Amino acid sequence: MKVDYLIKGGLVLDGSSADAVQVSSDIAIAEERIHAVGNLEGIKAKHTINAGGLCVCPGFIDTHAHSDFMLLADPRAEGKFYQGVTTEINGNCGLSAAPLQGEAMKQRAREIGELGIQERWATFAEYFAILKNRKPAINVATLLGQGNLRASIAGYSDKLLSEQDRKKMTELIHEAMQSGVKGISTGLIYPPGTFSTSDELTELASVVAAHGGIYTTHMRSEGDELIASVKEVLNLAEDSGINVHISHLKTSGRNNWNKLGAVFQLIDDAHDRGLSVTCDRYPYIASSTDLDAMLPAWAFEGGRAKELLRLRNERAHLKEDIERSHSGGPEWESILISSVSSDSNRWMEGKRFPEIYSSLGKDPFTCLFDLLAEEELRVGAIFFTMSEDNLKAIMKKPYTMIGSDSSARSFDGITAEGVPHPRGFGSFPRVLGRYVREEKTIPLGEAIYKMTGLPARVFKLEGRGMIRQGAYADIVVFDRSAIEDRAEFNKPFQKPDGIHSVFVNGVPVLSDGRSTGARPGRVLS
Repeated sequence: MKVDYLIKGGLVLDGSSADAVQVSSDIAIAEERIHAVGNLEGIKAKHTINAGGLCVCPGFIDTHAHSDFMLLADPRAEGKFYQGVTTEINGNCGLSAAPLQGEAMKQRAREIGELGIQERWATFAEYFAILKNRKPAINVATLLGQGNLRASIAGYSDKLLSEQDRKKMTELIHEAMQSGVKGISTGLIYPPGTFSTSDELTELASVVAAHGGIYTTHMRSEGDELIASVKEVLNLAEDSGINVHISHLKTSGRNNWNKLGAVFQLIDDAHDRGLSVTCDRYPYIASSTDLDAMLPAWAFEGGRAKELLRLRNERAHLKEDIERSHSGGPEWESILISSVSSDSNRWMEGKRFPEIYSSLGKDPFTCLFDLLAEEELRVGAIFFTMSEDNLKAIMKKPYTMIGSDSSARSFDGITAEGVPHPRGFGSFPRVLGRYVREEKTIPLGEAIYKMTGLPARVFKLEGRGMIRQGAYADIVVFDRSAIEDRAEFNKPFQKPDGIHSVFVNGVPVLSDGRSTGARPGRVLS
């Protein structure tokens, strides 16, 4: 038998565990699978890659992605596979591609239209059919966003759900899980998730647990109320029996940096009680989300139109609540505007907020409210609020995985707009270059496990995340001495160094550091 590809003489890190032995081996690929691993001297191949002096490992699994719509707009996903990502888990922070019914569809219709997406859908089955048609370059798994679920049934109102609402939501969960989603996610700082009670979330989680799914969460607070938020997650795990995963674990705001030890203790105690608790983290000390996330939860009640009315008519109340929720007031200098929707304000992209309000001759609150109103809430921002020491401590934990918290963009076309967070182009090379090679925060084998075998196990991605006979041939070949992220906050659309080849389902999407144009990705269920 002649195999399709033979990767010869690389240092293989198989992704099986944090302390797996690193050995020099050959890897044979036949069609979509790994045919053999070992000394394959006599095997014949259509194509041979000399990996001598290079590392070979499973394709990286981005445990926290937001490409739900981006992959429909541009399925090339260059920003991901150039950094070695072969699989994304989407539908995070309570926001997923489906269900899109009622108010949920109305809220997302503009975004979908601006990305040039012509199709419309209501269910995951319909969405998956469209995505398969697009033929994405990378594999895609997804979670069910609790925000979509609640908005589809009860809109964006701050109210307790009726028995009929809960029944309908349970039916949508059954439908989503049967379509192949991996679990449910919450975004408890975003509407309508922010209006959900702990009891409501526990009830939903119990339904998902019965299907064998996971619960992932952007908690209610990652700052002043961090400890209470972690306790809410752990109580939910105990009451529902579900495995929980904390999204982008962090301590946001200088006054909260000292809380990390208490968070670790809560998680360790939960493990001692037999609970399954994991987390993900990106290798940066700046977060990124919508600028209106600064507003208090009551501002979101009723949807976008009412939020815009409050920005015009209730500014004194908004200011008072924002000041109360930020110890010592907002850290304006920590905010960088990453995207706007209007050409007239495009000059703000990539600039810090104090530079913007000073240029306009406005006080910061007036500038904040005016900008959100002018842009009809469509403003992205980056927040520099975290501690480097805490980042390293989180990355060292055995239950931490790597997630970019970004969407898949390409280097040209409709997704190459704005000044997005560099994590969408550099997260995985940054871990291996900065935190493994340079700072020795974690060993190489442990870093690879956190990017491959561990997330494959936690999110039940069968046949992924390991180099072994019969596994899917999702593979990365990289130079451990040269791998490095190049994306910067003011210039994010930069390809990393040191990644030679990337295979997805046995097909090279990156060869000798260049895109092949192939799109062999699949929807994983």
